[in-house]
Amino acid sequence: MITSSIRRISALKLISNDLIHLGIVQSCKRRCFHSAVGAASALSLDRTHVDDDSDVLCERSCGIGYVGEDGLLHVRESAVLYREVVRVFRTLDWRGARKIEFCEVVRRFGVSHAVDVFRIIVHGFAMAGMRMEVFCLFRCVMGYCREVDHGMFEMLAFVLDSREHGEGSSVVCNVLIKVFASNSMLGSALDVFFYARKLGLELEILSCNFLLKCMVEAKEGKLVQILFDEMKISGPSPNVYTYTIVSKFYCDSVSDRRDLDTMKLTELLEDMESHGKNPTVVTYGVYIDGLCKAGYVDSAIRLCRSQKQPLTAYYYNALMKGFCQQGNIHEAERLFYNMQAHGVLPDIYSYNILIDGLCKNDDIEKGIIFLKEMERCSLKPTLESYTSLIGGWCKKGQLDLSLQMFGFLKTSGYEIDKPFYDVLIKGFCKHSDMDYASKLFHEMICLELVPDVYSFNNLIHGFCKVGLLDQALECFHVMVESGFQPGRTICNVILQGYCKNDHLEKALEIMYEMWSKGLRPNLFSYNIVIDRICKELSPRTAWELFALMLKMSVSPNVVTYSSIIDGYAKSGSIKKARMLHAKMLKLGVAEDVVMRTILINMFSSIDRVRKAYQIFKDMRSGGLTVDRMCYTSMIAAFCGLGNMKLALKLFHDMKNTRNFPGVFTYNCLIDGFSKVKRMDEADRLLDEMLRNGITPDEVTYTIFIVGYRRLGKPERAQEFEKLRGKVLCPEAAACMTLELDSSLVDYG
Repeated sequence: MITSSIRRISALKLISNDLIHLGIVQSCKRRCFHSAVGAASALSLDRTHVDDDSDVLCERSCGIGYVGEDGLLHVRESAVLYREVVRVFRTLDWRGARKIEFCEVVRRFGVSHAVDVFRIIVHGFAMAGMRMEVFCLFRCVMGYCREVDHGMFEMLAFVLDSREHGEGSSVVCNVLIKVFASNSMLGSALDVFFYARKLGLELEILSCNFLLKCMVEAKEGKLVQILFDEMKISGPSPNVYTYTIVSKFYCDSVSDRRDLDTMKLTELLEDMESHGKNPTVVTYGVYIDGLCKAGYVDSAIRLCRSQKQPLTAYYYNALMKGFCQQGNIHEAERLFYNMQAHGVLPDIYSYNILIDGLCKNDDIEKGIIFLKEMERCSLKPTLESYTSLIGGWCKKGQLDLSLQMFGFLKTSGYEIDKPFYDVLIKGFCKHSDMDYASKLFHEMICLELVPDVYSFNNLIHGFCKVGLLDQALECFHVMVESGFQPGRTICNVILQGYCKNDHLEKALEIMYEMWSKGLRPNLFSYNIVIDRICKELSPRTAWELFALMLKMSVSPNVVTYSSIIDGYAKSGSIKKARMLHAKMLKLGVAEDVVMRTILINMFSSIDRVRKAYQIFKDMRSGGLTVDRMCYTSMIAAFCGLGNMKLALKLFHDMKNTRNFPGVFTYNCLIDGFSKVKRMDEADRLLDEMLRNGITPDEVTYTIFIVGYRRLGKPERAQEFEKLRGKVLCPEAAACMTLELDSSLVDYG
């Protein structure tokens, strides 16, 4: 009681400083006001002593009443506010405080009066340690600020007092930090932190940890680092929970486990121990989880073995998840049984981790076994458990089983969520059933499950895959109209779809649309379109886009140069192709296999096969992996010269390096032997094709028809015509025959 009374008297000194500046008592003399407050403080602080007589006396002594023409004493409207403020301040009556609504005070008396009144009430409650009440008062002010779009920090910083009232101001700062943080106003909360440091006020570790936690949840990495560093420098000194929060941030903030900074995690753990903070089970759990996410499962296991306290399910779950991410399901399963053997009961997360890992590795049957084991252990499988099964079935194309499970879950009372729909929709998109994927998407929307960028991306990928580009574009526009910002990746998927289907003009329209939406096309975007332009033998147009690319500060790579050089070479502009190649090398862009193959084809086309062969040999001696396409290009060049001995040697080298030839490679060799009238070798190659499971195409049969006609063996040629007729439709076969007859006339 004594401490509470002292706090109230101290707060009354504060109110004596603040109420002087209120507009409602501008006519009141300082000495009169002190007399009134002194009289009030002399009374007992019990509510029963706050009666109307004392209020009237106070009004008269302060001059805030007036005598009207009727000779009666009238109380000014502002005096009513004053009376309520004093009543609340003296009694700390929360019900009375709630009646003084900030918005209403602003409306009747103005912002400055409302601010001053709430400053008094806030400090009164703060000095009495009534933090929840202070928090609610700040929420009221915050509601007003949001309604009128007023700066929050400027409005609420008025409550921060000088060092003379440090105790109350510290409470206010701590509460204010929590108010801002809980309302996602992290920048303003950090401003309060620094302002409190400037005033020399001591902040509590609880409020700072709460702010840090909110920053972590909002993935505000820069703010997390600023606050954590400042806490280490000027206080409050981080405790074990602070370090745990920051460690979890480093583990959860990366999208790719390869980006996880394990050195930073280790430094945090060592820094904590060097400051005498003993890591808790949770801290070690976060650290172990981080190591597992980064793929350092062995290091995590060593850390677990070094622990003196018994391992919990949290540790085992982190390790199992790490093994599952590595695809080492057998080790995860062994750890699961080891966990049971040591008396640690697996929880729902343990089973879900293992089921998910098994399903992702195509062992759905075993996943179902663990699902049934969950039920035997009185652990009801969650929707996440079934989502893993659905994902496994969708991956294997067993969509009927997925739909059966979907129906079972709906009838069993499970509330299907968005992630479940996303997995199901992705499965149908992957297997090109866009009708059912669209149906599920609309069903999800009808259930008021709001699709996100991931949901739209699945549909767009699916539509592009089956060539339904207009539907993909429509879906893209719906996504944009719904307020989602499309990423470059999905724009590039649509670009690639239109380019693959020879809709170059539409692809260019989409590229311009990307610009209009603030999405600058990246290198992949330019490469897609430039490649399509060059395939249409329009290298000049590609060069214009190349110039624009440089203007937009997008540096071309070997893929860009390869497309344009190939375009120039195939359109006959060999000189331009060679000039651009020289420029590429001068800029330090390294050649790859595709670039060398383009050069081989270019030099072969102008009868410079020796130069082409030198490039080929340099590739092999320089350590570049020669692929099937490159071998085929060189074989075709030698076949064109009639040098079948060298062509056959390269063919054998190709097979020895496990670059297995396809139908095009065989066609080149068969055509070469046909032209030198070695149809016996051509027949041998055809037999080899069939033994290797390579199906001849219409070009293969046409080569044999021409070859045997040249040898004057029409009966043998007719046999191949029948075989070709089975491959081609009648109209195509007839056209092909006419073209052959024409070519034979020319040959004769």
